[in-house]
Amino acid sequence: MKQSRLSFLVVLAAVFTASLPVAAASFDEAKALYSDRKYKDAYSVAAPLANAGKSGAQAMLGLMFENGRGVKKNAVTAAQWYAAAAKQNHVGAMFSLAMIYLDGRTGQVRIKDGKSWLEKAAKAGHVPAMHNLALLYSGAAGANGSGANWPRAIEWYRKAAGKGFGDSQYNLGLLHLEGKGVKKDPVKAAEWFKRAALKGVSDAALDYGVMVFRGEGVQRNEKIGAEWLLFAARNGNVIAQNRVARLFMVGRGMDKDPIEAIKWHLLATEGGRADEKLDAFARAASTEVKQKARARADAWRKLEK
Repeated sequence: MKQSRLSFLVVLAAVFTASLPVAAASFDEAKALYSDRKYKDAYSVAAPLANAGKSGAQAMLGLMFENGRGVKKNAVTAAQWYAAAAKQNHVGAMFSLAMIYLDGRTGQVRIKDGKSWLEKAAKAGHVPAMHNLALLYSGAAGANGSGANWPRAIEWYRKAAGKGFGDSQYNLGLLHLEGKGVKKDPVKAAEWFKRAALKGVSDAALDYGVMVFRGEGVQRNEKIGAEWLLFAARNGNVIAQNRVARLFMVGRGMDKDPIEAIKWHLLATEGGRADEKLDAFARAASTEVKQKARARADAWRKLEK
């Protein structure tokens, strides 16, 4: 699996909502204040509860110190609060603590401790923890995938994928495409790519579109393949934007359209995907075509904001 495609997923939203039941109405008040972005007020309510041992409040303080909301940003203090909550079986805090350790935000990378907390969170049913644990077993913490344990990686990818986690579905597709840890199987790769693409994973939409366009592991259909590539392009995938530009330029899988070709080429180029052939095509276009393409690129960018 390409190491560049492996990146830890950090889930910050609602990290403190997975707490054990909290009877105190004041914690509900703290959550309401936090949701309203009144972070300093939320801290004032949550701090006494955290000091009194309420795991949800401890996880909330961890989140606040991690992101500098209502307090000065401090990863060490965040880790301390997450640890206090995690030791009380707060699953969200387990995951957040693991990610701080693995990212080295406390001053050193703590792979062993991070992995241990990921294991606990994953076994407790935290799906992003399952995915990130699979990444560790894939060798994400080592150079070029060194130390990979593919059976364990596949086990956790499958568990997360079975819960509908698109990035795990995509990585299973990569493993079957490349034959890492499993028998090389383009049919299964295409199946996993399609599942992930339907979840909105743009890399999966790109790879599935290419497979459909070429007829690799699935019935060949240039029109449907091009539609998946366009889906990925519209979701900001610069490689897909480049490929869609070329398809519009030559009219394969979609009608030839020089304006759309140049529009997507402009967007892909801005995203770091250069293409000399498309550069030459754009230079040869009329002023009117280039102006319309630029206007469409500008309009698309505004919609993305």
